[in-house]
Order: sequence, then C-alpha cells, then structure tokens
Amino acid sequence: MEKFEKNDKRTHYCGTITKEDLGKKVCVLGWAQKQRDLGSLIFIDLRDRSGIVQLAFDDNTEREAFDKAFGVRSEFVLCAKGIVRARGEGAINKNIPTGEIEIAVSELKILTKAQTPPFEIVENSDVKADLRLKHRYLDLRRPDMQRNIIARSKITNLTRNYFNENGFIDIETPNLIRPTPEGARDYLVPSRVHNGKFYALPQSPQIYKQLLMYSGFDRYIQIARCFRDEDLRADRQPEFTQIDMEISFTDEDEIIAINEGFIKYIFDNFMGKEIKTPFERITWHEAMERFGSDKPDMRFGFELKNISDAVKNTEFKVFAGAIANGGSVRAINVKGGAKFSRKEIDSLTEVAKQYKAKGLAWLKKVNGEVSSSYAKFLTEGENAEIMRLMDVCDGDLVLVVADKNKIVFDTLGALRCECAKRLGLLKADEFKFLWVTEFPLFEYSEEDGRYYAMHHPFTAPMAEDYEFIDTDPGRVRARAYDIVLNGTELGGGSIRIHTTEMQEHMFSILGIGKEDAQEKFGFLLDAFKYGVPPHGGLAFGLDRLVTLLLGLEDIREVIAFPKMQNASELMSKCPSFANPDDLKELGIAVITPDEEK
Repeated sequence: MEKFEKNDKRTHYCGTITKEDLGKKVCVLGWAQKQRDLGSLIFIDLRDRSGIVQLAFDDNTEREAFDKAFGVRSEFVLCAKGIVRARGEGAINKNIPTGEIEIAVSELKILTKAQTPPFEIVENSDVKADLRLKHRYLDLRRPDMQRNIIARSKITNLTRNYFNENGFIDIETPNLIRPTPEGARDYLVPSRVHNGKFYALPQSPQIYKQLLMYSGFDRYIQIARCFRDEDLRADRQPEFTQIDMEISFTDEDEIIAINEGFIKYIFDNFMGKEIKTPFERITWHEAMERFGSDKPDMRFGFELKNISDAVKNTEFKVFAGAIANGGSVRAINVKGGAKFSRKEIDSLTEVAKQYKAKGLAWLKKVNGEVSSSYAKFLTEGENAEIMRLMDVCDGDLVLVVADKNKIVFDTLGALRCECAKRLGLLKADEFKFLWVTEFPLFEYSEEDGRYYAMHHPFTAPMAEDYEFIDTDPGRVRARAYDIVLNGTELGGGSIRIHTTEMQEHMFSILGIGKEDAQEKFGFLLDAFKYGVPPHGGLAFGLDRLVTLLLGLEDIREVIAFPKMQNASELMSKCPSFANPDDLKELGIAVITPDEEK
C-alpha cells in the first residue's frame, strides 16, 4: 500500500474527462472496475461517482507503473496520473461518455487492496436484497445506486430552494419529544436523567409546526426525519423523511397552489419536463365511487360502476344477499381484458380474496360470443341490463364483486390496478397528479366500537358539516387533502383547528377526556389561550417522491441505509441487545417471552 500525498489530489472526476481535455496531465482517483491484461497492453477501468475512465499501460509506460497495473484487481483503490489521449478508431466505446479518450498513465499508486467482493459492482444487479443490504457499502458503489442517492440530494436541495424563494423559514423541531397518539406506535427512548420516564421519536413534527404558527413565523419548512413503529412494505420504512410545511392565515386553495408550484419546480429543474397545473381535484367520495380507492391511479380507466339497481330483485343469493346486508354489487370493465385466460381470471380471484372478497364474478366477450360465471343465475333481462350499464364491447372483461361496500371498494380498487399492470398500461414515465379532498373527519372501528380521526385530531371539520359532529360524526367532512401520483399518496395535509372549544370538542368525540387531553396535549391547549391564527399545512414523503420520479418501485433504492421488512438492518445488525449495566442505569428490566410465560 502506498501513501496518499498532497500532490496526489484529484484534478478531474473519472466520468468528466472529454476530448476537450486531450493533451492535459490529469490525476484521477477511484476504484478499479476491472483489469484487462493483453500482454504488452494493460487496460484498467477506473470508477468513481461520476463514471468510468480507461487507464492505458503500454510499452511507453514506466516499468514500475506497468508492473503495478499487472497486479491490480477489482475494487483496488488507485491514484493514477497521466496524459489524456484519444483512443484508436477501433477502440472507441460509444456506451460511455469517456469512450473516445483514455489516460496514458505515467504514475500509478495502489492506495489499498481489496478482497473479491461478494457480488460484482455493476448496474442493475440481480443479487438478492439481503446480500446487497448486508454489504450496503458495496451496493452503494454501484453506478445506479450512486445516481439514485445523488438524485435524492439534488431534489432535496431544489426543495429548499423553492420554499426559500417563496418566503418559508427552515426551522428544526426536536427529535426527542413527549409521546403523543398520532396513529402508529411510538419509538420510545428512555431517559437516564429522569429515571423511569421516556422520550418518543416523532412520528411527524405535527404539534411543533403548529406551535411555530402560534409563534408568528407564518411560513415554516423542514426536511424532517420521522419515526413510526409499524409493519413495513415497499413504500414504508420505520424511519423516513418528510418535506414538512405549514402556513398561517391560509386556506386549502393557497396550500394546494403552493405545492403544485413546488411539484412544477421539481419537474422543470430536475426532470427537465413541463407539467400542467392546476392538477385535477376530486372529493374522497367521488374517488371511492369511481376508483374504489382514495389514492387512485389516473393513468387508465376501468372505473367502478354500481350495478346494484340492475340486480336488486334478483334471486341470485350472492348479489341479493350483499344488497340486503347494506352492501352493493359493483363492477369494472377491463377493456382488452378478454385476452386473459381462465387461469389468469382464477388468479384475479385469488387477488380478490386477499381483500376479503368471498369471490369474483366475471363476464367476457370474444368475437361476439359472451361467456360468464354468473349469467345462468340471472334472468335474461338482468344480464342484458348489466351488459348495457357496463357498455360491453368485443374484447372486454367485466369483473363483479358483491359484498360490504368497503370490501367491494378495496377489491375492485386493487383489481383495476392489477389488470392495468398485466395489460402493460402502467408507464413509469407518465405522471398523473390528482388532489383528493373532503375526506371524512372520522372513521369508525367496528372492532373497537368507536370513532378515530382519519388524519389526526388537529384537523378542522368543514364548517357546513359541524352541526352533525355530535349526532352523526361519520357524515362530517374534513378540510383535508392528499396529493396522489400514479396511485401513490405523495403527501397529505389539512387546515387545522385553531380554537380551544373546537379542539376540546374533537378530543371528547375521540374519547380523550379533559384530564387526559391536558396530560397529553396540555402545552398545546395552553397555547390556544394566547391567540392562534388560522393555519394549515402539508407533508410530502421525500422517499416516495424520489422513488416515483426515478421510476423505481422500492423506496429502499433511494435510501442510503434502509431497513429490512422486519425493521432490522443487516449491515450493522441492529437492533441489538443492550448492555445490562446500561439498562440498570436507566432503570429498565427486559422480560423475554419465555420469562413472561
């Protein structure tokens, strides 16, 4: 191994050297991608975050440098100095930006050697996720991963630029806070100084950003780290990043306009792509009725239709029973879906069962011939009416679900997306934005027999619905809004409650008594006494935004050190057991499942 010295400083990044640099003496630093020994010629591809450049060693190379090049292997860390020269006509590589030049090396240093890595450092590796994450420091060397992380950095910087240009103040909020109920489990942090007491890691900066509005800052922005102890999936991690903003003296239209401007700014400056604003807006009720989802993918049709009236008098018990129990019979017309085989339709039935549907009825029309799983149970008139309502044409596949409304919506909402995926209609470079507004303020849990806040307990109700808040809470709409892109919720927010009376009323409906509210939110309620401005805000999921802009499917591809689905990190092997002495100092006793039994 050789010493890295002052005169070994980089003059150029590998991937930035071009024909404009011909004849220049350069110094490049990086990792050996590969070495090719052709006897009297040796080539080394040197890689850094900018790309690859070819190092050339031949009969004119100093013998010491040539001998070192002979011993270079993949992932050796090198310092190379030499003159930029043109490649021979037959040696040009059009697949890389530096493909017309190479560096005739005069001096080579091997700064560190490397063992053979457990997988090749190449783009679009098909290595299993657990192996990649175990050696994440190697995985992050791959060019596509480096592009992802650099893209995230650019988007983060553009975010700060946009909100700064629009008068927002970047303010940090605490990461050690009081535990508060926000919908998911808190991560708890024990306090050594206050033995027996705990901090929580913030699920969001919600209360603090509202307090900043009470403090008169007017426009707040933060790239905020958030923590939720909940089950994971492809677009969720236990720790994640929000673009968090809040405005005083505002309404829904202003917040929506500012955030549409932000999206437009990101697309213009990062994607080089113009998008049209304003985005389409639909209410939550319309989204559910048309798409079966409050985050519908608008890149294709297959909208839901309620066909209950057509079969309300049917003798077919599957349809009649659903309607009698307060549910409905609804269907989607999958244009072009008639090409699906019976086996593929059976697999769609399995998808439906994942959403608690008891089954899936279907009809398809091919070359004028209609086949169906349910036609023999209905009258000729009932079948004809369904055909008319669903506008069935040749090549169509109609999927029907009969059940409680929630099951029907969930099932058909998922099936329309699954069918679009199988038909190749989901294009990663097509971006369809949508605002979903007027969410219900509450959602009822049959299991618990009580109402919960659909967003959080600080969301304001729509003024015209407030009269129903005690008598019919399920009827009350919230001043809440979500921004959706291609079937993914990018962000959401609301206008907040800003009076003591309404906030206490909200707590009471949610079963949070005065004493309990004072215990958990006393500092917030106390602040209400001193003049609170009308205010509202929104938070984007930065991880999701970057993932969608890059056309990826898993947010772990844009997070440097993500967790696995069981919330562990394979590389550092966390979480881990604590030192018993540390636990004793904190006043904590750990009871294992066996001990508990």
